[in-house]
Amino acid sequence: MATTPFKSITRLAGTRVLVIGGTSGIGFSVAAAALEHGASVIVASSKATNVESAVSRLKETYPPEYAAKVAGLVCDLGNQTTLDENVVRLLTEATSPSLFFPSGENKGGEKVLLDHIAYTAGDTLAPSTFSLENTTISTVTSSLTVRYFAPIILAKHLSSYMNLTSSSSLTLTSGTNATKPSKGWSVAASIGSAIEGLARGLAVDLAPLRVNTVSPGAVHTELFDRLLGGRKEVLEGALKRMANDTLVEKVARPDEVAEAYVYIMKDGFVDGVILRSDGGRLLK
Repeated sequence: MATTPFKSITRLAGTRVLVIGGTSGIGFSVAAAALEHGASVIVASSKATNVESAVSRLKETYPPEYAAKVAGLVCDLGNQTTLDENVVRLLTEATSPSLFFPSGENKGGEKVLLDHIAYTAGDTLAPSTFSLENTTISTVTSSLTVRYFAPIILAKHLSSYMNLTSSSSLTLTSGTNATKPSKGWSVAASIGSAIEGLARGLAVDLAPLRVNTVSPGAVHTELFDRLLGGRKEVLEGALKRMANDTLVEKVARPDEVAEAYVYIMKDGFVDGVILRSDGGRLLK
């Protein structure tokens, strides 16, 4: 059989990609994009119903040969006491040789190391996180658990579960408020800055594995709708204000920002960078 001349669109073919926070928003779009590029994709989240829904959506959207390369795992990264244990369980399950085979069919053999991890998980920030006057150590610590502490513990265990080569990558997620905070975002902005600093340090510590950060601007996701309580007038007003804060005069779709994560996976020479997908917000 003749070999294909295509290189770019097949660069992820045969790889195993774990998307933590992959059941909605940007994470779900990252999973879909990686799947389209030929990867076997695992979506992970804290709620079983969300994982089941995301897996079903992906399988229903794509042809059978793609649907067979989709799996889902449940992992709670919000409990500091069990964080180490839960991360190890997630990585063990994500590298299982039988993960993509029908239930009950045991293929045995060695674990299948991960090639890429996209970390897009983040619980809803407490309202007090956006108000310096009401901030407490407890609310700050709670906000850091999933977004910052969990990636540290994840990185701690990667050497046993990932191909540590320049062909592989770990991608974290921050946001433009880390660089250009809105009024009242001091604490929330510091979380994004911590993530970006962590990624640079991990790029050194885990080399030659590539570690980068994607910094999205305003993205219209399901989480955004929930934060505004589904109020149409409020939602439309907020979207308009955020669109006006960009050079491209719009709010991003999750599938647009997902391209940044796929690019990082595919470019084996990008390392230790902050890749911005923000519509020019930092220049406005």
